[in-house]
Amino acid sequence: MNYSIECVVAAENHLGEGPVWDVEEGALYWVDGTGRRVGNPALWRLDPRSGETRHWSLDHDVGAMALRRDGGAVLALDDGFYFFDFDSGALELIHAIEPEQPRSRLNDGKVDRRGRFFAGGMDDKEELGICGLWRLDPDLAVQRVDDGIICSNGPCWSPDDRTFYFADTFQQVMWAYDYDVASGTLSNKRDFAHTRDDPGFFDGSTVDAEGCVWNALVIGGDLIRYTPDGEVERRIGMPVKNITSVCFGGDNLDEIYVTSMARVSHPATHAHFARQVRPQFGAGSLFRIRGLGIRGVPEPRFGG
Repeated sequence: MNYSIECVVAAENHLGEGPVWDVEEGALYWVDGTGRRVGNPALWRLDPRSGETRHWSLDHDVGAMALRRDGGAVLALDDGFYFFDFDSGALELIHAIEPEQPRSRLNDGKVDRRGRFFAGGMDDKEELGICGLWRLDPDLAVQRVDDGIICSNGPCWSPDDRTFYFADTFQQVMWAYDYDVASGTLSNKRDFAHTRDDPGFFDGSTVDAEGCVWNALVIGGDLIRYTPDGEVERRIGMPVKNITSVCFGGDNLDEIYVTSMARVSHPATHAHFARQVRPQFGAGSLFRIRGLGIRGVPEPRFGG
């Protein structure tokens, strides 16, 4: 099958993450998770029709964002859940998360089809399983739904809402859970896939309309499609090694957007990341894949 990969925004993101295609606007949003540490904007928006980009700066690390049904966004920031107003740039704290644990910050997140926002934590030193997975409900109640996590990544749901997928980058495992969409509860946690024999590590994920899971393997540079039983169906080598997340977009949801990071320094003592003096050429850019003939599913907005 012929397909093309192109760089659509040379954003130089320190830690590009969390792409979200909004079907109502026909626009792509994503975050630069640690951009503020190097003076970069934290939130980004692309209008693919015009090529126009916008961005907003924050005084926080940002793990994930989702648009709200009534306007604005909900953010998983380093210290908790917030509302964000795009016009004023104002933040409003919804709920602080683990203020007693300064080395834990919220990381990747996504909204289920009932409008709940799930986001998990990560140890900023990338070493200890001290973090939780949290659910923010439309009524703004917060529930811890899993724990023992080093670095949360890749939350997503099967198209039938019966399975929730979630990865811990540094435990090198992606789990599948039974999901009760009526209550937002998880059960029957089991291994779905692992990266113990792979040069890359799980980062952001999405699902397609056929029920397959796509994951961006950071460090390895492969975009991998897993069948619903956890088998590798295909690998797509990307132009840079440090890809970070993936989503479907375009008018027909048949394009794939992939974020990446230019960050080269890491605080951890582990040796998972190669020691780089400078980023690989093109690292931190936003990429788009066309021509695969595979469609995604719409990403919901937060219900609160």
